[in-house]
Amino acid sequence: MKQKNTNSVIKMMPLFLLTILGSCKEQVEISQNLTVKTFNYPVLKEKNDNPILRIQMDSEKEGETVKAIQLNMGNTKPENLKNIRVYYTERDSLFNEKVLYGASATIQKSSLINGNQNLQKGTNYFWVSYELADNVDLTDKVYANLDYVTIGEKKLGVSNNKETKALRLGVAVRQHWDDNVHTYRIPGLTTTKDGSLLAVYDVRRESGRDLQGHMDIGVSRSIDGGNSWEPMRIALDMGEWGGLPQKFNGVSDANILVDKNTGTIYLAGLWMHGVINADGVWQENLTEESDAWNHQWRTKGSQPGFGVKQTSQFLITKSTDDGRTWSEPINLTEMCKDPKWWLWAPAPGHGITLKDGTLVIPTQGRDENGLPFSNITYSKDGGESWKTSNPASHNTTECMAVELSNGHIMLNIRDNKNREDKSETNGRKIMMTEDLGETWTEHPTSNGALIEPTCMASIHRHDYTDNQGASKSILVFSNPNSKYKRIKQTIKLSLDDGNTWPREYWMELDEGRGAGYSCITSIDNDHIGILYEGSQAHMTFQKININELIKKYD
Repeated sequence: MKQKNTNSVIKMMPLFLLTILGSCKEQVEISQNLTVKTFNYPVLKEKNDNPILRIQMDSEKEGETVKAIQLNMGNTKPENLKNIRVYYTERDSLFNEKVLYGASATIQKSSLINGNQNLQKGTNYFWVSYELADNVDLTDKVYANLDYVTIGEKKLGVSNNKETKALRLGVAVRQHWDDNVHTYRIPGLTTTKDGSLLAVYDVRRESGRDLQGHMDIGVSRSIDGGNSWEPMRIALDMGEWGGLPQKFNGVSDANILVDKNTGTIYLAGLWMHGVINADGVWQENLTEESDAWNHQWRTKGSQPGFGVKQTSQFLITKSTDDGRTWSEPINLTEMCKDPKWWLWAPAPGHGITLKDGTLVIPTQGRDENGLPFSNITYSKDGGESWKTSNPASHNTTECMAVELSNGHIMLNIRDNKNREDKSETNGRKIMMTEDLGETWTEHPTSNGALIEPTCMASIHRHDYTDNQGASKSILVFSNPNSKYKRIKQTIKLSLDDGNTWPREYWMELDEGRGAGYSCITSIDNDHIGILYEGSQAHMTFQKININELIKKYD
């Protein structure tokens, strides 16, 4: 007997029968008391929990029970996730104190998380968290949305799902208490001649405070483009030099430089021996129990002269085996520092090799009146000897350098005036030199093009070959894109040697608050890498395809 077409049978059914059938199926009711929000935070390998989606439930009475939460994974590749967890944070809208609601290690397009959580009357928060797989592609993205929440016998959906967005991936290279270290700060990042990535940073063992303190310079090395990182090595550690405890022999503010011709890697850091007090007097008889403290940028914490009891010391070490081992440091203080200056120090980040082979390290200091300045230090003989330039600007500090197409050096500088200036003239100081810092001129974009909350920033030149085989160059800049707070870590692109920074070539990486320092390098023809102090890890690494940045350019 020939079967009837099912669709025809349904069409012939009376309306009341269709209504009954429809009522048998569980319905999802859209609720205005249920909303979701995605924050633009990076999702990181090496972290068990990454906040992906915040679910806000406004309960009109006490004791309603959440029995299940069904999530929609969107375009997330299932193989990129190791685990999904949902946490209840009560009235806390942040991902701080949390209680596990439920979890699933089975990743599907729709994932049902069962649990049993009574709601408080008023606003309640749940968070969806992802744990990334070990072999995830860092250029992929992940996504999460809410299908429904089962509260009691009802399935409730949200009306604002369209406001959620895909999130970028990265690696938590260093986190709070990794290797029993309290804080990691001050990133530098470079690519060696062999193609390895070297990340450098302060290893602040006992607290997050700046010098003076027990801190060394650490190095993390990646040989696979940043997907994984070897165990931390220590490149600069002055131990108990001079008979003082390690907390009175701190080293900080690393700058790393690769000689593109020889492959030798140089790492500079600032060493403080003992404590020079606010009056400029070196403190005697310091012990492990002593609580004396001062900073090289505060009061008279560093003074004119060359001696370790007079001024902070500029050290440089080198590696000739791709960052695996590091030489005993050489002290460049007497070679380069003007004896009248109160301080001469590396500017954190990375240095550059000019087209003619000159090695350039961005530096900073305090002049004969104790006022801060920014400049460069360079070597024309492959690192055998170094010379420090004239100051590029005053009332400025941390800086980074790029060589422009015409061979001039552009110095992009943190400007202290921006602490108060939140007007249209808030912006990075930009200075130019064509004679290695003998003379300097101010760039037209200075104090206007690149806003800042007064924070270290990074600038990097990326040379690449486009899809048509043409050689091209772009400048890439990163800093917290705010005049007020260290939030919204953003990459910006210039296609014309820093004359303009069009908004269509901006990419926000992390909207949350972090310490804000960053450093950019080229990974290969198509990718750049950035190491920054983000909201989700002390040292956050992300890999960006430049085609996504450049968009319409090519």
